[in-house]
Amino acid sequence: MPTESGDIELSEAELRGITGYAADCARRSLSVFERSRPADTRPRDAIESADTFAGGGRRTGALRQSAWAAYKAAGEAGSPAAADAARAASHAAAAAYLHPRASAHQVKHILGAAAHAARAEELASGEAGRAAADTLAWARLNAPTAVTAVLGRLPAAPADGGRVGEFIRELDAALRVRPQ
Repeated sequence: MPTESGDIELSEAELRGITGYAADCARRSLSVFERSRPADTRPRDAIESADTFAGGGRRTGALRQSAWAAYKAAGEAGSPAAADAARAASHAAAAAYLHPRASAHQVKHILGAAAHAARAEELASGEAGRAAADTLAWARLNAPTAVTAVLGRLPAAPADGGRVGEFIRELDAALRVRPQ
């Protein structure tokens, strides 16, 4: 497994693939946020901005701002489940800004949307484990080659982050052993 040292190779196609994957993961929990705050479009806007970049659009200041706006929406969400759903959307838009650094922190940027979506689903369902397991299984099965290829160049996910961190480490470990 790679260690933390220097830069890694990261193509634009990989960055777009990772961002599209993150948007798909975040979209799974968007309804959790929208049930809590139906008039607040910031998480939806962040996912749509991520989709635009993944589909060939440019990385713009508006994309970065949509990530920050969704992050701010998490702080105003009204429930822990809705907050995690907004954080998933924020991670989706922020995935376009993944750094080509061999850092365990970058794993959070790749898998953060999936992990926060899983946590949002878990909290919304009230069933510890089951809803999160379903979301993580979906994330495992639908991860594109870009995700597994870039994870293979990074050190393992860091050992922090509470329940979301657990989900990141679980998904990271599963994707590293998945055949490409």
